[in-house]
Amino acid sequence: MHPADGRRSRWRAYLALTKPRIIELLLVTTVPTMILAADGWPGTWLLVATLVGGSFAAGSANAFNMFLDRDIDRLMNRTKQRPLVTGELTDRQALVFATALGAISIAWFAALVNWASAWLALAAILLYVVFYTILLKRRTSQNIVWGGVAGCMPVLIGWAAVTGTVAWAPVVLFLVIFFWTPPHYWPLSMKFRKDYARAGVPMLPVVADDVRVARQILLYTVAMIACTLALIPVAGMGWLYTVTALAAGAWFLASCVRLYRRALHPERGKLAAMKVFHGSITYLSVVFLAVAVDPFLPF
Repeated sequence: MHPADGRRSRWRAYLALTKPRIIELLLVTTVPTMILAADGWPGTWLLVATLVGGSFAAGSANAFNMFLDRDIDRLMNRTKQRPLVTGELTDRQALVFATALGAISIAWFAALVNWASAWLALAAILLYVVFYTILLKRRTSQNIVWGGVAGCMPVLIGWAAVTGTVAWAPVVLFLVIFFWTPPHYWPLSMKFRKDYARAGVPMLPVVADDVRVARQILLYTVAMIACTLALIPVAGMGWLYTVTALAAGAWFLASCVRLYRRALHPERGKLAAMKVFHGSITYLSVVFLAVAVDPFLPF
C-alpha cells in the first residue's frame, strides 16, 4: 500500500480518489450511446474528447465523495484502505484535487465537445456529490435508487456530445441504467451489510430482511429488462440487439430469481449475492456492446 517510491505512492493515491473501476463502468455505457447517436462511428477525436472529459467529471465526483465520506470510510472494511483513511493524502489535497478535476472537466467539454455535454457533466457531478452523498446516502434506504441517477448521466452526455441535444433513445438508456443500479448495488450491500450498519448508512439490506431486498431486486430487474426492450422501437434497433437483450435479460433475471428463492428458503444454500453483483456487470456490458454493434449491421 505504501511503496518506497513516494512519487509513485502519491500518484496512485490520487488515482484511487477517482475510483477508476467505477469510471470504467461508466465509460462502457458512453461509447455505445455515442455510436447509436451517430448511427455509426462518431469520430475518433469526438469519442476520445468525450471519454477524457467524462473520466475527469466522474473522477471529480468520486473524489468529492471520498472527501465527504472519509469519516465512515474509516469504519468499513471495504473502504478502510482509501487514501484519506490511510493518510496518503490530506483532506485539503483531496478537496483541491476534486475541485480542479471538476473545473477541468467542464472547461474541457465546453471547449472541445459542446456546451450541452458540459452542462450535463456539471449536473452529473452535482447529483452525485450533493443529491446522493450529502442529502440521501445517510438518510434513506432508497439512497442508491435516486442517487443512482448520477450514474445514468453518461448516456445523456454521450448522446449530447454527438447531437448537441437529448432525445428519447438516450432517455430509455438512462432508465435502463436507473433500474439496473439497485440490482447491481444491493447484492454488494447484502455482502457488506455489517460494514454499512457499523457506519450508520441505511442501505436497504441493513434495514430490511433478505426476502424484501431480493424481491425489490427482482422488481427492478423486470423494469430494467422492459426498458431494454422499449429501446427496440424507440431507436429502431435490429435483430442483434433484440436477441441479445432478450437472452441477457432472461439470464440475469434467472439469477435474481435464484437469489429470491434462496432468501425465501435459506436451507437451500448460501445467498450468493455477489454472483448477482458480478452478473449485473456482465449483463450491462453485454447489452451495451449490442447497442454499439447493432448500428453497423446492414439489416
